[in-house]
Amino acid sequence: MADSKKSTDGPAVSDREAWDYTCLPDWDDDFDDEEGMLAFASALAAPEISPSEEDLLNPSRQHTEFITALNDWKPINQRVKGKSENRPDRRKGKRKKKSQRGRDETREGWTYTLVKYPLLLFVFGWLFALSVGYFITRLYVYFYEQYVTWRGKRNRLRLRLRDQTNYHDWIRAAHDLDRYLGNDKWREEEESSYYQSRTIRRVLTEMRTLRHRAEDDERGRSVRGDTASHPVHSLRSLAEACVKNNFSGYEDVHLYSETYYGTKDLIQAYVDEVSATLKFLFSSNQLSQEEKRELAKRISTNFGRTALCLSGGATFAYYHFGIAKALLDADVLPDVITGTSGGALVAALLGTRTNEELKKLLVPALAHRITACHDAPSTWVPRWWRTGARFDTIDWAYRCSWFCRGSMTFLEAYQRTGRILNVTCVPSDPHSPSILANYLTAPDCVIWSAVLASAAVPGILNPVVLMHKTASGKLEPYSFGHKWKDGSLRTDIPLKSLNLHFNVNFSIVSQVNPHINLFFFSSRGSVGRPVTHRKGRGWRGGFIGSAVELYIKQDLTKWLKFLRHLELLPRPLGQDWSQIWLQRFSGTITIWPKSIMSDYWNILSDPTMDRLGRMIHAGQLAAWPKLKFVSNRMVIEKVIEDARQATRPPHQPLPTPMPLDKQLRSFLSEDDLTALLEKAKSSGRHVEIPSVAVTPSEDGYSNNLKPPSNSSRPDSPSLSKRFSGWFGSKSQSPSRASAETVRPNMSELRLSGMDRRRPSVLEEIKRQTSVLFDDGEPEESGTEVSGEDVSASDGHDDTEDEDGTSSPNENGAADDLLMWRHDRSRPPQRLR
Repeated sequence: MADSKKSTDGPAVSDREAWDYTCLPDWDDDFDDEEGMLAFASALAAPEISPSEEDLLNPSRQHTEFITALNDWKPINQRVKGKSENRPDRRKGKRKKKSQRGRDETREGWTYTLVKYPLLLFVFGWLFALSVGYFITRLYVYFYEQYVTWRGKRNRLRLRLRDQTNYHDWIRAAHDLDRYLGNDKWREEEESSYYQSRTIRRVLTEMRTLRHRAEDDERGRSVRGDTASHPVHSLRSLAEACVKNNFSGYEDVHLYSETYYGTKDLIQAYVDEVSATLKFLFSSNQLSQEEKRELAKRISTNFGRTALCLSGGATFAYYHFGIAKALLDADVLPDVITGTSGGALVAALLGTRTNEELKKLLVPALAHRITACHDAPSTWVPRWWRTGARFDTIDWAYRCSWFCRGSMTFLEAYQRTGRILNVTCVPSDPHSPSILANYLTAPDCVIWSAVLASAAVPGILNPVVLMHKTASGKLEPYSFGHKWKDGSLRTDIPLKSLNLHFNVNFSIVSQVNPHINLFFFSSRGSVGRPVTHRKGRGWRGGFIGSAVELYIKQDLTKWLKFLRHLELLPRPLGQDWSQIWLQRFSGTITIWPKSIMSDYWNILSDPTMDRLGRMIHAGQLAAWPKLKFVSNRMVIEKVIEDARQATRPPHQPLPTPMPLDKQLRSFLSEDDLTALLEKAKSSGRHVEIPSVAVTPSEDGYSNNLKPPSNSSRPDSPSLSKRFSGWFGSKSQSPSRASAETVRPNMSELRLSGMDRRRPSVLEEIKRQTSVLFDDGEPEESGTEVSGEDVSASDGHDDTEDEDGTSSPNENGAADDLLMWRHDRSRPPQRLR
């Protein structure tokens, strides 16, 4: 459920604290990285890599002139003034201008040359006529709603709803408006054409009955002989079958578009019951830890994840602050966040700060740090004429680094906050695919360089080079120094990539693009904003108005696709601009903050505190109607995610270190934590945590779980070393690959006082040949290790390779935790 308490919210827009920039976290820290900025400036000044260095240095290469572009504004077809011998002979005529399309793209004949420009003139004229018609239609719908729909008490309740400053008061105003419009009766009716109400009712009844019976078994009220017939196993099977994305249509957006707050009572009861059932299953003692882990894994795959997608839009992107504030105050901010262009800057702030820091940052005083457009026209006009870009790239890098907490990488941001930050970048060449930078695809990429690349609109900012951080902390060019630019040109909302990398199938899109915002029109209402015409059963502006609006918009899209597929559109600045109109801009839930005309005038200017405060409040008003739908989704998703973290086996290495506040739960299972809690209650004092889960160090890793300096897996022992281990070399080898392959020699056994019977020949052969397999499971032989073979470690073992270099032991910490779980009578220790 969404948190509607005022006490848990951050400072409201009207609070005095929200206007004091000294209350911002790190307000006086610029996070300067002079060496990194110098490396970035050097990478920007480096020449393009085409033609390749091998071709330029080849002595047999014929003498050719190397021409490159100075900027995107005037690429290579620029007029050059020089001596008369460099000019073309006038008698031979003017030099033909080079075509922007390559030879492979020109497949047309004389008919293309004859028909191209008349066809372009006709299509552009028809698009202009359609745009005028669309404007008249929207004007008609506006006056229809103002003077026909919104009148009397209905209008007063609507204005009261828009005047609220917090989510708690907004809910009460929404209930009053729903009660007046009669939407309460719609909630009580179970039947609807948008979902299977009978299936939901049947599953709800059976799930509730099985949960009550399983809870009785948990309390010991009933005893059954057959374990497989226990209600908890039937309840687990039912949960695996029903906890899925949009099961029986219960997540259809139309079910939340009939009221200002809430949905059908049956759907709300089903969501509450699913949440209660999952909490019981993952905390029940009737299921083993392995069963809980498998259940959480299957349900997580079927249910999917939620992502917050922030679109581009220049300074319109500051509306994202209000939407993020509404989600954060309600405690439903998703862990997966993606941003493009201006939205990438907001996403970087959300992905590098904790919840406590964000509640203090998402206030009007944040305008003190938004100073990207500080240059006067006397400064940026000559720069634009000289370089083709209005803004200076290095200056933007300095100012953007504060929002990214300096030169923080995507992996470091994930380790700090637990949120998965994604930034869309498009390569400057038209052939390479765009990338979605995150801690999986580009873990060492510096965030501020990706934000700059995602905001590099031609004519506004020149393409930039992505930077990555080396193991020593230095910044170097990423991806061979290729340059990247604005992600909105191709993929404003990267839903396919999010689904591929993180199983995202539920998206919350905050859409503020100014060229798309003009065409947003929900004819049948949207989530939390029903159509009040004919008590929610009608169309906005009547059926005729909605039909004309839909026809004109679809016809505009048709002609734009016609121009793109016939390759008739020109390419200003060498860029195909058709995708800025024809790509997907919506998600499962699409939030459209209400903009005003002055936003278009200030589209490339820094906001004042007053203007930023208005934009934050407008973003909150746009997000509050969606929070009930989002909370019903997140309440189930959070239970599943918590269960996956709690049931992760200790011997399974994490693909990425968890945030600091979740590492202890990853190392210790639920049974271990329960045992520690019972011991603490019985003793009445603190209980020492096992040494395998010691306090993490500054770099975010546990002392015993530090990764190796290089990301590659250590090489397995050579065959000669394995043979030497079989025949029992008397001199102890300095190379100890892992705890599984270490065998104490005879002298060690004598010193330890271990008197054991010599094994048989078959047992010895079986034991010695087991070293040929690098399995991660320890042998449960019960063999004790003497005290001389056990010593404390600082987190890794130095094992020597064939070349004499040492590499850390990756499996040692996991093996220690397994030994501690098998024998809890003694504290865990590290094997040498």
